[in-house]
Amino acid sequence: MVEIRTHQALDGIAAQDWDACACPETTDGGHPADPFTTHRFLSALEQSRSVGEGTGWHPHYLSVHADGQVIAVAPHYGKSHSQGEYVFDHSWADAFERAGGRYYPKLQMAVPFTPVTGRRFLTRPGYEAVGRSALLQGMIQVATENDLSSAHISFCTEDEAKQGAAMGLLHRLGQQFHWQNANYAQFDDFLTGLSSRKRKQIRKERAQAQNFGGEIISLTGDDIQPHHWDAFWQFYQDTGARKWGRPYLTRAFFDALHDTMRDEVLLVLAQRDGRSVAGALNLIGRDTLFGRYWGALEHHPCLHFELCYYQAIDFAITHGLGRVEAGAQGEHKLARGYMPVATHSLHWIADPAFRDAVEQFLVAEKEAVAEDIEILTTYGPFRKSDMDDHD
Repeated sequence: MVEIRTHQALDGIAAQDWDACACPETTDGGHPADPFTTHRFLSALEQSRSVGEGTGWHPHYLSVHADGQVIAVAPHYGKSHSQGEYVFDHSWADAFERAGGRYYPKLQMAVPFTPVTGRRFLTRPGYEAVGRSALLQGMIQVATENDLSSAHISFCTEDEAKQGAAMGLLHRLGQQFHWQNANYAQFDDFLTGLSSRKRKQIRKERAQAQNFGGEIISLTGDDIQPHHWDAFWQFYQDTGARKWGRPYLTRAFFDALHDTMRDEVLLVLAQRDGRSVAGALNLIGRDTLFGRYWGALEHHPCLHFELCYYQAIDFAITHGLGRVEAGAQGEHKLARGYMPVATHSLHWIADPAFRDAVEQFLVAEKEAVAEDIEILTTYGPFRKSDMDDHD
């Protein structure tokens, strides 16, 4: 027998119980595989009011109880819009509402504002099957009891996507660009694997970026000071205003991140005359560096590429990380060594006719995405033969 509960606040689930499901690998004291599903990260979002009343992200965390303990949890939210999800369903909402339906509110099993692949069905080791099944049942039950149009699971793992599809959910394929570490000892080893033209391009871009008139520093842990966050907040506000209309995260979120997760933060800053003029924020996972936000108060050629992509590669190589995820979208990343990979999401639609229409759309979209990944992989920057290896 299992019991499924919903929680309007994360403090309704003890941090040790949540993390026993979300990051059981951290018992050895290392970084979590996915820092974004940890209790401290989700709590930072909630306590800083980046989610909650007035944001369109209303917490309805799920927990599953059996054998006298919490065996599974999930980040779960009621949504009154589709912002901050990065799996775009605005056209679905428009079509359903033009047909007389009500698309919002809906449910979202996801990490807010975070297009990072990871487990969404968070289970204690040994409870994977029963935990996943119960969480999915709980999500659908909440949607059904509240007469909601749909429930969505964003950026889940491929394994979760396969299981969800087998259980009747609609599977959607997406695409991102990730850098893979082929056991490089230094940045030049990575460059050696590229075609001559791409190798020259990256060297030129790095040289241009370094000539912006100052220095580039990388900070983590206690080296990050409050004034660094003050500077980064300006960068984040500028980028957020241009991309989303207004920033998703509050200033208090970055204070909470510093208080509880600064050892898992890599902050890359471009400084001139004692003043930060641009920066990139990354989170450090067990085997992956996750690029999240970037911003600048001044424009300098190639500085974006250097802070977001090349400094991240340098850090990953130095610290033996296997991958860099540089966020959503961006075919310009291909020329910088970030190759296309598939991402996955799952969707439950209540209305049968609407479900059939969405399913037809997803079949066609999946074929197009798979073809796009295949083509982009072919045009990647890595050399195909010795003929490509001449400077």
